[in-house]
Amino acid sequence: MVATGASAYSYKYFTVQFPAARPSVAHVEINRPEKLNAFIQPMWLEMRQVFDQLSSDSSVRAVVITGAGDRAFTAGLDVKQAPLELFNEKAGSDAARKAFTIRREILEFQDCLTAIERCEKPVIAAMHGYSYGFAIDLSAAADIRICTRDVRFSVKEVDIGMAADIGVLSRLPKIVGNFGWVKEVALSARIFGAEEALRVGFVNSIHDSKEAVVGAALDIASLVAQKSPVAVQGTKELLNWSRDHPIAEGLRYTAVWNSAAIQTGDVSTALTAGIEKRTPTFEKL
Repeated sequence: MVATGASAYSYKYFTVQFPAARPSVAHVEINRPEKLNAFIQPMWLEMRQVFDQLSSDSSVRAVVITGAGDRAFTAGLDVKQAPLELFNEKAGSDAARKAFTIRREILEFQDCLTAIERCEKPVIAAMHGYSYGFAIDLSAAADIRICTRDVRFSVKEVDIGMAADIGVLSRLPKIVGNFGWVKEVALSARIFGAEEALRVGFVNSIHDSKEAVVGAALDIASLVAQKSPVAVQGTKELLNWSRDHPIAEGLRYTAVWNSAAIQTGDVSTALTAGIEKRTPTFEKL
């Protein structure tokens, strides 16, 4: 028998819960609070497994990701371990061979992060406290971002002597639509807060406490989970595709996608429920 629900998700650095009052919503928590949820290599590898599993779990329709503890969503990469992981000596002293090794590891790291964007289910990032470096990469790969009033953001990589290489420089400009602002925060690594993040469009809303921001994220996820999963997953796919392609290509892809998806029985279910003034229910996908 295949395990379902929380029993199917057993991970060292992430907890996955399914709140009883939030049907079809998964709550993923980064679970290394004693280190401000800073990431080491096993964590990002595990994160890919979590989101790949959620993507194919038919009982899940929306996902919330948060950080354990009161101090941080995630403080980014654990800099004490990252150099050992990324700049190992297994390729010997040959520069080209080292470069090939590092390139493979960067691409794998990128793929672990892209698992959030690739996840078929909408992902909502609820951030609080320290949200540095990898926190921006991670949340930029999510679909919706909200935060606490005391959050502290920073695109931190230049402070450790490198250009960010796992997604933020590609995704953040498309989220906020302001290359000047992105260049400023990425080149300076300066800290910015919730109000600035809201002003530029990085986050959707600000909340007074961690409890409030998690509750708000679960509310959004619950609302999404009530909709047709065919419609929701199709909408995420089409929005992400259209973001990365010209309008004409986006329109063509939408037509091809909906030529199949619009044949779903969810359309008649939704229309009938609307006429009858009741909340529709939809089958798993």
